Amino acid sequence: MSATDYPLAERRRQEFIAGAKATVPLIVGAIPFGILFGTLAEPSGLSALGALAMSLIVFAGASQFIALGLLSAGAALPVIIATTLVVNLRHMLYAANLVPKIRHLPQRWRIPMAFGLTDETFAAVSNRYLQQEETRELHWFYLGSFLAMYSNWVFCTALGVGLGKVFPDMTRWGLDFAMSVTFIGMVVPYLRNSPMWAAVIVSGAMAIATAGMPHKLGLMVAAICGIAAGLSLHLLKQQRADQDRTATEPMTERETDR
Repeated sequence: MSATDYPLAERRRQEFIAGAKATVPLIVGAIPFGILFGTLAEPSGLSALGALAMSLIVFAGASQFIALGLLSAGAALPVIIATTLVVNLRHMLYAANLVPKIRHLPQRWRIPMAFGLTDETFAAVSNRYLQQEETRELHWFYLGSFLAMYSNWVFCTALGVGLGKVFPDMTRWGLDFAMSVTFIGMVVPYLRNSPMWAAVIVSGAMAIATAGMPHKLGLMVAAICGIAAGLSLHLLKQQRADQDRTATEPMTERETDR
């Protein structure tokens, strides 16, 4: 490696490590969730190998739990695929947010980044993009976050499969509550202004109101309503700020503009 390459390589290494570190607090909340999935697999009719394969290939916590529930209920494969697809539609919103920031990357980067786009990685990466103006090497931060989350999920699935044989009643331990705490921890750092609060309050209220909708469609309704509320308030505040700026502009400047 030449001397000119070293600074770039070192910066990439630092971004990779920073991505993994930023995801550790979210991983802590996901550990019980992964273990719980592993313990539920065999009682739901999925073999230990099938559970590991699902975590390796699908890598989508909530969808994997839904698939297990539908599998144990004897649902048809098209129903399972359609339901998990609807639940994962929120990732389209994540992707739409990230596209402008990764537009410069080649396809060989975009494909694995699409696979690794989870709630936790999106939260960590979005926060990083807000803090740093230079973003051309932040895909290494993304890679560090993704691999940390991915290895944890697969390991916890394997751990859960093993523990499920030793402690068959682990599903009664309330481990699923940890994931709710994790999502709350992901959202709180973004509550910096009134549009953010509006988005969270509206989406939360709509999620409760639409909880009875089939195939978890209420999640998408809640997300769209929250985005609409937050964006509307943001545009309203921006319009008022422009009006106030125009009203306080000195008369001489306005006459010159004419």
